[in-house]
Amino acid sequence: MSRSIAYYFSLHSPWTYLGNALFHEIARRHGCRIDYRPMPLRSVFDETGGLPLPKRHPVRQRYRLMDLQRWRERRGRPLVLQPKHFPFDPAQADRMAIAILASGGDPAAFIADVMAGLWERDEDMGKPEALLASAARAGLDGGALLAAAESQPVRQRYEATLDEAVTAGVFGAPSYVLDGEVFWGQDRLELLDSALASGRAPYRVEGAV
Repeated sequence: MSRSIAYYFSLHSPWTYLGNALFHEIARRHGCRIDYRPMPLRSVFDETGGLPLPKRHPVRQRYRLMDLQRWRERRGRPLVLQPKHFPFDPAQADRMAIAILASGGDPAAFIADVMAGLWERDEDMGKPEALLASAARAGLDGGALLAAAESQPVRQRYEATLDEAVTAGVFGAPSYVLDGEVFWGQDRLELLDSALASGRAPYRVEGAV
């Protein structure tokens, strides 16, 4: 029986972008199913005490730019450090990913293209026409997905992910949850890979010694 990894993310996160390809490769290699869970990241921050980027101290903001350069090199991914259209509201893009899932589709290609639009092509992914183009490149009906993204069931599903994330112990993106153990950040992917390879029991905080 294949294992499942809950993938909590938001489509404007550079860290989600940097780790996305490797995460999918790890999941394929270990025969794991990916449970995609786009989440309203700003609401997760508000609930768990995180700060959006513009409100962080300048020292932390400078460090982030330095770290992005290191991980850009490590992951071998092109990355525009300061995109012209960042930050943008990712809710519509996130909900389109949910709409793909609701229709029984695979959102992987759409997710990858939206993030590449922002972090590689320096496009304004807050514009519906950019999302339509991403959907088309993924072989999907963008118009239908845009309409579904505005529907009440998809909006409710998106908002429900907030409580699911916090209950799971998630407070940032990307987060990968394997058997209840949270791996926060793409820099934990090697640890996730090792956990899958070893088959060890998940670590727990309660009762830890």
